[in-house]
Amino acid sequence: MPLLGPADELPHPPRRVLVAGTSGSGKSTLANLVARTLGLSYVEMDSLFHGPQWTPRPEFESDVRRFVKLDTWATEWQYSLARPVLLEHADTLVWLDHPRHVVMRRVAVRTALRRVRRQELWNGNVEPPLHTVFTDREHLLRWAWKSHGRTRERVRVVLEGAHAERVAVVRLRGQREVDQWRSGPLRRAAERGEESVR
Repeated sequence: MPLLGPADELPHPPRRVLVAGTSGSGKSTLANLVARTLGLSYVEMDSLFHGPQWTPRPEFESDVRRFVKLDTWATEWQYSLARPVLLEHADTLVWLDHPRHVVMRRVAVRTALRRVRRQELWNGNVEPPLHTVFTDREHLLRWAWKSHGRTRERVRVVLEGAHAERVAVVRLRGQREVDQWRSGPLRRAAERGEESVR
């Protein structure tokens, strides 16, 4: 199946959708929007993974395996334990391939706002003090910088592997392409789905 762009029609009605991209690319925002647009279930992978004090939840893998058995869903394609399971059940992969400067600006603003507001994230967790970007090697800002190019390699493996015939891959570069895809192919897929149930 060829790599699709923001104006290309989806080859089948999306029922199990993954959104890929580095931290700060907008995966959760788009996955939630896709779910609402198409009437799919949505679960945020971070909410399944993070327990109190940022410790991984022991139930994470079993929760993912239970989630993928639902008839329809949208979620983020992340976490090494979850990626193979999610991909095995997905029919559509939306790749947010934004430039590094866009991602870094977004993740920096988001992190700062969450910290200033002391926003509770998952299971009581809040962003650590901003100065920890200099002391914590796994700080989200540093992680986003280091991991920016990794999604490209993961998507290449999907395009060249056994899933290529089954999984439609859509590449979106920048917010303009995201908006174009949302108002074009995604909206039309939703409209076709509504017509099929009439």
